[in-house]
Amino acid sequence: MSESVIVGRHAVKEALQGDRDLNKILIQDGIETHQINDILKLAKKKKVVVQTVPKNKIESHTTERHQGILAFVSAFKYMSLETLIENVNGKRANLLLLDGLEDPHNLGSILRTADATGFDAVIIPNRRSVQVTDTVARVSVGAVEYVPVVRVTNVNQAIDRLKEEGFWTVGTTMDAPMDYREYPADINTVLIIGNEGEGISKKTLEKCDFKVTIPMVGKISSLNASVSAGILMYEVYRKQHPLKG
Repeated sequence: MSESVIVGRHAVKEALQGDRDLNKILIQDGIETHQINDILKLAKKKKVVVQTVPKNKIESHTTERHQGILAFVSAFKYMSLETLIENVNGKRANLLLLDGLEDPHNLGSILRTADATGFDAVIIPNRRSVQVTDTVARVSVGAVEYVPVVRVTNVNQAIDRLKEEGFWTVGTTMDAPMDYREYPADINTVLIIGNEGEGISKKTLEKCDFKVTIPMVGKISSLNASVSAGILMYEVYRKQHPLKG
């Protein structure tokens, strides 16, 4: 994304509250001001230009459901792996690594759950993988502004580097010997989610310290990647934040 757009009231508001540089906001004429008053106040505070335009002007820039508002934003800033390691040094950290995920809706949903469960970052490869796009930003409902996305050249080298820093890797596969509820979560964790169709690549799976499966008792043989990621992230959250009796 060199210059890109984000659409929808919630996504634009989150972008204004985050660190992204917004170049301009387009508001559909006819929208009641009180419906977007918080956005207008934030835009004024950050000195972002706001223009009222016809609906077709907004729709010339996007095919997404826009709710009458669109913002032009600067290029998305990925975090480097070394910066991430510096940021989490000395604390218990939870990361999610996506091995060849392709669907932007899955990435957007995963970012939203990562924010909800307090995960420290999402790691993606810079080739043969979905990147942060307008669709990802919209589906994440603003979470992309708060969860760092780290882009790496080589997934397996990134795993080796994280292991040097004391992280343990957890990969999912249908024939794994361990139920996902059995692996320990009192550790620095890297959850690995594979490609929607092929799963985790063989070499990456071999690097996993724990191989786990999510049991399924119905007729369908697999779960959506973002659903699997959500189940695993909340399992980490559950174990690290037990209910106090």
